[in-house]
Amino acid sequence: MRVRRTLALALASVTAIGVLAACGDSPNANKGANGNPSVLTVGMPNGPQTENHNPFLESSSGASLGYRWMIYEPLAMFNAIRPSEPGKPWLASKFEWSTDYKTLTVTARDNVKWNDGQAFTADDIAFTFDLIKKTDALNIFAIPWGDITTSGNTVKVTFTSPQFVNQVKILTRTPMVPKHIWSAVKDPTTEINKNPVGTGPYTLKSFTPQSTVLQLRDSYWQELPKVKELRYTSYADNNAQTTALANGSAEWSFVFIPNYKTVYVDKDPKNNKVFPAPVIGVHGLWFNTTKKPLDNPALRRAIDMVINRNDIFVQAEAGWFHPEVTSVTGIPTPAGESFIAPEYKGQNHKVDVEGAKTLLTGAGFKLDGNVLKDPTGKPVELTLTDPAGWSDYQTSLEIVRDNLSTIGIKATVDKANQEAWQKNVEEGNFDATFRWTNGGATPYDLYQTVMDGALLKPVGTPSPQGNFGRFNSPEATKALRDYANATDEAARTAAMNTLQKIFVEQMPMSPVGADNAGGAYVTKNWVGWPDEQNPYAPAQPTQPNAVDVVLHLKPAS
Repeated sequence: MRVRRTLALALASVTAIGVLAACGDSPNANKGANGNPSVLTVGMPNGPQTENHNPFLESSSGASLGYRWMIYEPLAMFNAIRPSEPGKPWLASKFEWSTDYKTLTVTARDNVKWNDGQAFTADDIAFTFDLIKKTDALNIFAIPWGDITTSGNTVKVTFTSPQFVNQVKILTRTPMVPKHIWSAVKDPTTEINKNPVGTGPYTLKSFTPQSTVLQLRDSYWQELPKVKELRYTSYADNNAQTTALANGSAEWSFVFIPNYKTVYVDKDPKNNKVFPAPVIGVHGLWFNTTKKPLDNPALRRAIDMVINRNDIFVQAEAGWFHPEVTSVTGIPTPAGESFIAPEYKGQNHKVDVEGAKTLLTGAGFKLDGNVLKDPTGKPVELTLTDPAGWSDYQTSLEIVRDNLSTIGIKATVDKANQEAWQKNVEEGNFDATFRWTNGGATPYDLYQTVMDGALLKPVGTPSPQGNFGRFNSPEATKALRDYANATDEAARTAAMNTLQKIFVEQMPMSPVGADNAGGAYVTKNWVGWPDEQNPYAPAQPTQPNAVDVVLHLKPAS
């Protein structure tokens, strides 16, 4: 899910953007007339933003900062950290799947209005689904849509194959949009949606590249939240974001905090909290499998064999943020232990430089002194790229760069602009990059993000939801479909075992750390946050559940 990530190591000083954001408000700026808090400050370390409120685009400012889910809402809420729990109806008053997961019946909730006053209806649901169906670039989960029909307040959707594995994406990760607005949009893939109209409790008040402000609307279908205003700040980097959390300028973020106890929690142990809830998803080094010599699986496997995951966990992730992935399958343990195929039980990653050299030699590579040459005699040189402000990823790349030198690969680290990086990754214009996968109740989502042929696009064409490395394996695609279409556990297990074998032998992505859907928050002004005792939602401001979190908040006083 997503997605939507941020990371990085402490810098010596805070940039001008961070200083201004941290110091711009008076101590009482978020207090209401009665002395209770009225404003919640949210931050992400993603740098200056370009205005774009299109709820469908993962590259938009609304997705980057997370505020799209405060304006636009899904049909249901599923809890990613409790994936076995049933979904909670949201804009749908109820939803029901057929036993073969090929038909979804949704009932539109009564008495819901868009923020322009018009009623939300079943036609809006059908229109949203149909818009995604006929716009390939918006169908980021490659959903095989069939017929979409309405009858009264009910929508019936059919699919050409079972959607057991996609039910959460369809119901939770699809923002509903108003037909009376979006039917006039010429190109939904480029629309910046200057005046967003949604069903959520907030409307857009103002936007600048550094700050977006939302205000509470006077009517909402649920009880109005206590938070009257949401102020989103896009800090320059992780250090600026952490500083803002520590001094109270920001109250909620998803950010990597190096030495988090000292630099954040200990500043106010009573109120400064982190809740890094784990999910079955991973972070690691993605390879562009269309680029020579990375199109050779032997090279990808050799690189995987020399990556020091423990160094990355301890040095880059401060020993807490993304726990080390040990299984060669890439499946995080213990959460995913039951899914690991018998042939890979107990097979764990270990640094093996000599084994990597032997593998490369057998594949036609040659180590000429300290320089690795590919089978054509060309030196192997790679560019490793991630956004400059994501310090843990930058540190991870530096460790990988040094690891690669042990087998003669010259690697350089590119500190990219975040928007440019996202565009290049989605379009397949990179050598190798640290990035995350989707997560879910099973490893299916992990493997689907990396290996699904349904997400395979030509280099230069965006693939927003996965297969960024353009991995082309009909066998993997078939195994993913077999898993999705399975009608019994034995068939799912067989398909999952096949996926693991392809992943281990082809190594389209080198898994390094387990994912989390957590967050950091401050309880001085607001209470009601999710935590280990009450994990009702991920504590991450960029997830669909973020609006549910805000609805739970109450003034601390």
